[in-house]
Amino acid sequence: MSLTAPRQLGREHLIIATHNAGKQAEIAALLQPFGISVVSAGSHGLPEPEETGATFLANAQLKAHAAAQASSLPSLADDSGLVVTALNGDPGIYSARWAGPQRDFHLAMEKVNARLGNNVDRQAAFNCVLVVAWPDGMEYAFEGTVVGQLVWPPRGELGFGYDPMFVADGHTITFGEMEPGAKHAISHRAAAFRQLVATCLRPEGA
Repeated sequence: MSLTAPRQLGREHLIIATHNAGKQAEIAALLQPFGISVVSAGSHGLPEPEETGATFLANAQLKAHAAAQASSLPSLADDSGLVVTALNGDPGIYSARWAGPQRDFHLAMEKVNARLGNNVDRQAAFNCVLVVAWPDGMEYAFEGTVVGQLVWPPRGELGFGYDPMFVADGHTITFGEMEPGAKHAISHRAAAFRQLVATCLRPEGA
């Protein structure tokens, strides 16, 4: 579905279609300057749909449209993950599943490191697709990537997920050691979000 001009997100509630507290916090922080009231899917009582897509885009679309239909509100979904070159792109769309049912990302990081073994190629990227969907089926999709290297052992208690083992190119500290503001300036999620802003958001008072 297309419009002659991009559809704008108003000041109505926006559902963040995630049950991941770390993603919820990051997205809420990115949205804060725009005066939009953010509600998580979990706090709104919405179920977490099974991620059956074969790509980040497909999974983000699935989550965004499910939340928009269930809530009758515009919804923003993120699907993102760690793509490791030497592991043929794994864990990729299965990044959360590598953490197991308890979402133990220390375990997930150990799996990545064990599979890499002594491989000198430690290149990886965080990929993110954001999809904003409305109850009538309208959607926009935005993609961001940040490239870096994996380190071991993990460093830092900030961030979430695989952040403590990822150092973005041009930096010397992991995302787990990086203050939120600094991470927001360079992250995959922030790169996708800048595109979303350019398309359908305006700062509060603008």
